[in-house]
Amino acid sequence: MEIWHQVYDPLNNKFLSTVVAALPIVLLLLMIASNKVKTYWAAAIALALTILVAHYIFTMPAEMALKSASLGAVDGFCKIGWIILNVLFLYRLTVEKGLFAVFQHSLGRITADRRLQILLIAFCFGAFFEGAAGFGTPVAVVSAMLMGLGFSPLTAAAMALFANTATVAFGAIGAPIQGLVSSSGIDAMTLGKAIGIQSVPFSFMMPFFMLWMFCGWKKTLAVTPAILVAALSFSIPQFIFSYYVSPFIVDVAAGGISLACMVMFLRVWKPAEILTDPTMRFPDDSHSEVKIPPPLDALPTAQQVIRAWTPWVILCVVLAFWATDYWKHLAAVLFAPKFPIPGLDKMIMAMPPVVRAPTAQAGVFLFSFLTYSGTGVLLSGVVAGLLMGFSPVGLVKSWFKTIYAVRFALITITLMLSLATLTGSSGIQGTLGLAFAATGVLFPFFSAVLGWLGVAATGSDTSANVLFGGLQVVAANPAHFHRVLMAAANSTGGCMGKIIAISSIVIASAATGWTGSEGKILRFVFPAAIFWGVMVGLLVMLQAYVIPWSVPPMPGL
Repeated sequence: MEIWHQVYDPLNNKFLSTVVAALPIVLLLLMIASNKVKTYWAAAIALALTILVAHYIFTMPAEMALKSASLGAVDGFCKIGWIILNVLFLYRLTVEKGLFAVFQHSLGRITADRRLQILLIAFCFGAFFEGAAGFGTPVAVVSAMLMGLGFSPLTAAAMALFANTATVAFGAIGAPIQGLVSSSGIDAMTLGKAIGIQSVPFSFMMPFFMLWMFCGWKKTLAVTPAILVAALSFSIPQFIFSYYVSPFIVDVAAGGISLACMVMFLRVWKPAEILTDPTMRFPDDSHSEVKIPPPLDALPTAQQVIRAWTPWVILCVVLAFWATDYWKHLAAVLFAPKFPIPGLDKMIMAMPPVVRAPTAQAGVFLFSFLTYSGTGVLLSGVVAGLLMGFSPVGLVKSWFKTIYAVRFALITITLMLSLATLTGSSGIQGTLGLAFAATGVLFPFFSAVLGWLGVAATGSDTSANVLFGGLQVVAANPAHFHRVLMAAANSTGGCMGKIIAISSIVIASAATGWTGSEGKILRFVFPAAIFWGVMVGLLVMLQAYVIPWSVPPMPGL
């Protein structure tokens, strides 16, 4: 098979080429939002259409398209599906032993107020998990925890998705930053500074927005002191660590500090009125569809509380270690076989202006099983399960029961990531990116929108940065925009696209046991995703034309 060069205007009409390139993604979103097509069928139909468009319109050889889609499916399951499966395995173990109900009670003792539980778990605890593991872990864990506390599926899913926006740009030990470094050629500290400047205002505003969505302004303002503690104790460390320390530990540090500050603050302060309604303004009465751990018959002892927290402490410790360079290097030595895909590896050539110079695309499956976050979660589940009193046989049975329970979610995510990989390798993503780069003076705004779309489509800020980081830099040069600003906008804009990332919505649906309701979640959170995407775009416009001094300079320039 000969080397194939990506084509970005296959119809010799940029408008028509862009419309055709966008067709599979638009169709996917419409099918899911309609709630009339099962999500896994919608993903399968969109993938089939993408293969046809890649082959017949973008001239990608059929065999190459199928191999690319297959690689995306396998790699996607290992990196994302593996996390979901094992997080829910751990959660089901704690429920079966009655420990999740104890965990629920202990959190309720910190605060019984539903607003403060959202701040504590979704915003603060979720931020720490994003920094430690990323790739869907915080959405799964937070959704499951809120469900265990009695929140409705829609409330749990939406709060997990909203809270995740404050942390995605720095992700799992800085994975999105590293992806942007590789594609843009800009050093990590400079990107970290630029993204930190853009992220802080939104990190500060998001807790207010979340509670407003949950209970309205009046009840939100009643807990303003707590919101300020959560917002400031996260956003200030976020800026300090991103600007002065390291962009790779931002979320772990800021999330941990915020969580500690909230726990200490809630020991000495409580609102005048305690709100205990877990649904509030959310239009959702689906509690009957979901199994929620029953309330405790008696108050737990201190020993029971410690046992209930132990699985989650184990998870945090293991994932923090799993993300260290030490473990990654050791695991690479122990077991990390590479499987170059014949007929795919180095056989696709990305072309300017999507990349700075013709670049051969890798088509390699790296089976780094020991470094997958999901493997760390599985180890946590096994250790915690043994400490909870499960036998090895019991753990195996429970794990296979979990597979059966989330089978449709795993199929959906595998198909979604297959589609995302193919859109990148076929040049479809490049065509969409070039359409935004052609917007002239409005490019700073659409630069953020491009990142928004990239994450909405791929489900990962890391993937969107790898896909479009180089394009942002290349497009910025002829338009005379600051390269650092455009690269940062891709990542910050992507944070807001995470709200409607199909993979994240599927994760939230699976974690809450509300499988098949992805369309309901998407319709509910979509306006918020649009609003925050526009806000990031306006901020980038402001930086480009009014306050250019807010963009850190590149070293040597």
